[in-house]
Amino acid sequence: MVYTQKCKHARQIWSQHDALQLGMDWDEEDLEKPQILIDDVFGESHPGSFHLSKLAKETSIGVYEKGGRPANFHVTDICDGWAQGHDGMNYILASREIIADMVELHASCSPWDGLILISSCDKAVPAHLKAAARLNLPTIFIPGGSMRPGPDMSTSVKGGEVSLREEENDISKQEIMNYKLTGCPSCGSCQFMGTASTMQCMAEALGLALPAAALSPATMRDITAMSKLAGRQIMNLIEKNIRARDILTPEAFKNAIIVHAAIGGSTNALIHLPAIAHEMGYKLNPAIFDETNHKIPHICNIAPSGKYPTETLWFAGGIPMVQWVLRDYLDLNVMTVTGKTLGENLGKLHKEGFFDRIYGYLRNYGLKREDIIKPINETKTYGSVAVLKGNLAPEGAVIKYSAVSKDMMHHMGPAKVFDSEEDCHEAIVKGKIEPGMVLFIRYEGPRGSGMPEMLMTTEAMMCDPKISGSTVLITDGRYSGATRGPCVGHVSPEAEVGGPIALVQDNDLIELDIDSRTLRIIGIKGKECSAKEIDEILLKRKANWKPPKHHERYGVFKRYTEHAASAMSGAYME
Repeated sequence: MVYTQKCKHARQIWSQHDALQLGMDWDEEDLEKPQILIDDVFGESHPGSFHLSKLAKETSIGVYEKGGRPANFHVTDICDGWAQGHDGMNYILASREIIADMVELHASCSPWDGLILISSCDKAVPAHLKAAARLNLPTIFIPGGSMRPGPDMSTSVKGGEVSLREEENDISKQEIMNYKLTGCPSCGSCQFMGTASTMQCMAEALGLALPAAALSPATMRDITAMSKLAGRQIMNLIEKNIRARDILTPEAFKNAIIVHAAIGGSTNALIHLPAIAHEMGYKLNPAIFDETNHKIPHICNIAPSGKYPTETLWFAGGIPMVQWVLRDYLDLNVMTVTGKTLGENLGKLHKEGFFDRIYGYLRNYGLKREDIIKPINETKTYGSVAVLKGNLAPEGAVIKYSAVSKDMMHHMGPAKVFDSEEDCHEAIVKGKIEPGMVLFIRYEGPRGSGMPEMLMTTEAMMCDPKISGSTVLITDGRYSGATRGPCVGHVSPEAEVGGPIALVQDNDLIELDIDSRTLRIIGIKGKECSAKEIDEILLKRKANWKPPKHHERYGVFKRYTEHAASAMSGAYME
């Protein structure tokens, strides 16, 4: 074990290192063992992190069993759900960068032999994957699993409907309390294919999590058993010197994008996967997402694009069953944290009876596997996410079309422009928006305000029967993975740097054409104009445009907004 011997030698250079460890609950024999950093985001920040200390404990046992010595570190993450409706949302994406930096600091203070990362949710999972790529240690990622569904297979995002009805005085106090008591009935990530669930799936699809780890129900024995197995397996990776960068190859990213298209994953993966690839020194061109979504069948019937909560996907076989169905599209020779290839992992799961064993849980719901994972030959929809371009988004924009009704795949309408989400939300709930309008929320990109999500506003729009079937929302900010409807995000260049979205005015005519992947301004003051006329008008507007004046910014928010890359590049901090 040359690698481990090198780490051990580095630790022995300074005798205080050992003294500090022995000042805790270590003994002399521990100093001779491979030392494993277990870094989690445990804390009372949300249900996705509340149970992670239990998983970390089981992981530690697995490390001990194979002769290693674990050390537990923590960096608690924060939750989009707590940040809705106020400026706290501006800090959420920046937290991804800070968590990754803190894991790097933890892992760099001592020569660790291996690394295990444990998280469940939106920014913590990509932060951990970024750190894994950056550090290049033998690494395993453990997903925190899925929350139990609410009543009638509902999810926590029902809070959007409840909040809107509360705003309109159209709901009783008992109904509100009923939602609060049942919306999050257990620990784990929220019960839909939002960003948290999507990024768990991406970690497994990349090969950095054990097979069938993503979306495992957080209240069942399987997730604790898998955590212990990860503790054992890290010792095998150290023995074989298999590191994160041996797994996070360009082929692995292609596999992950294929899985993303098939499951109807969150648009936020188009921020996170490029940011992770950036740590590897790869540029993940947005075009690869669009090319993939043109040819990969959308096979998973999971909310918000589909009907069922995420734990049903795990009962149907989880990501391994998705990969099995898609095996003709995937590179099955990629290396994974098992020390075996993806193809070998899938064969082993079949041989051990995993898929048959958990299928009975799905039958408890009266469901069949094909209700959740459709056979390819019965699938009529391809992909789930489109990258749009045009004079409104020269660098690109993103829409999750699997959550868009057929009659809104193409739309033309007059622009109604807002320079903050709060103003747009207020206009919706006060009934000031007319059917057919194209709403703009700008100056919400990475440099503008930290790229907050717009779930509060998208839910208000989609829950209003007057406008839900005819109104488009466009922003340089981002959306929750729970977003549904014709909502275009990540518009780049963003308004803060003078992108075309900053130049749109009320009553400009806007065209969204998802099938042709275009997003453009086609008219001025309600009248259609030629492309040349539009270009000339935008040039004049740009000459008169001035960047907005902000209140004084400080701390991490100031650093992030001054150094964030474009959303289409990954919105990482440069």
